[in-house]
Amino acid sequence: GPEASSPPSQPSGQVRGVTDTEVLLGMCAPFSGPSKELGREMQRGIRCALSDVNEAGGVHGRRIELVSLDDGYEPERAEKAARELLGEKKVFALIGNVGTPTTAAVLPIALADKTILFGAMTGAGMLRNDPPDRYVFNVRASYAEETAAMVRHFLGPMALAPDSIAVFAQEDSYGESGFKGVEKQLRIAGYHGEVFRVGYKRNTDDVEAAVQAILDRRDRVKAIVLVGTYRPCAKFIRLLKDAKLEATFANVSFVGSRALSDELMSMGPKYAEGVIVTQVVPHFDSDLPSAKAYRASMQKRFSDEAPSYVGFEGFLTAAVFVEALRRTGRDLDTESLVAAIEQVQSLDAGIGAPLSFGPSDHQGLHRVWGSRIGSDGRFGEFALEK
Repeated sequence: GPEASSPPSQPSGQVRGVTDTEVLLGMCAPFSGPSKELGREMQRGIRCALSDVNEAGGVHGRRIELVSLDDGYEPERAEKAARELLGEKKVFALIGNVGTPTTAAVLPIALADKTILFGAMTGAGMLRNDPPDRYVFNVRASYAEETAAMVRHFLGPMALAPDSIAVFAQEDSYGESGFKGVEKQLRIAGYHGEVFRVGYKRNTDDVEAAVQAILDRRDRVKAIVLVGTYRPCAKFIRLLKDAKLEATFANVSFVGSRALSDELMSMGPKYAEGVIVTQVVPHFDSDLPSAKAYRASMQKRFSDEAPSYVGFEGFLTAAVFVEALRRTGRDLDTESLVAAIEQVQSLDAGIGAPLSFGPSDHQGLHRVWGSRIGSDGRFGEFALEK
């Protein structure tokens, strides 16, 4: 049947979102509401990388442009935004979407449309099927990998008992994927008891019940894995530190490190100090070539905004996408780009860890970095695992 033949390669002008002079990319993310800093930082990072490329003449003579729509971190709005991006906005591919529940709403639309969904800011398993979905590519490590690294740190270097680890998670697919990662790693370590879990509703900071549940077993809880966004996480940490709970707080990267630190520091340095965030990119302030390029681009384009881990993730995501466009050549369509990405092996993207993709692995990085907030609100890097 016709399915068996390879898709015809279309001449320029007939591929949606691609003209002789431009490639149009789409992004939907929260630019309003209580999680807006995540969308804004990610977008700034992507725009920095694309502007750098465009100023240097683009890719094969084409400028790379970004159209962004606000989904407020709500799945229904994300679905609508995705349909608009693929419909009237006519974008070639989706890049840097932010959030698990929102990307979950976009995923079936992208797949049905055979549109590449690249480098979403989420570590959820549904974007990491085995074998991978043909049109879905991730740059960052998964939440399972982030939370596994945390749990190994708690059980190993910190020598905590498995039943002293609790989880504070958003009550949706994001929280669930983080919780599952903790549970799986504890099972691997031989613990088969209950993993204590508390939570809150998305786009709220109603954490009081979760705080009380933790305090009800305060003599047992020594470490808490937080799978949330910066506002509820900051409030949760503040209330527990006010109640003098002696425990380690460890957030997954999606929390938004800069926003979390700013929020905690505004309450007082003691709230910020010692809080851990696992990261899926190295420190944005390091001497690594990509970090230097990101900071230089931010200084040039967004000088009033501070660099951040989320911004650096956006920058790196766009840089990897651009490299794949370069390798695809002038004759660009979705199928040729998929083939090019799958051939990226041991790419040195200037972050001290190589990126590799393949037909059976659509996730470029599997590395997790440790970071900890100091009393000055700044992040220090530390080795999560020996």
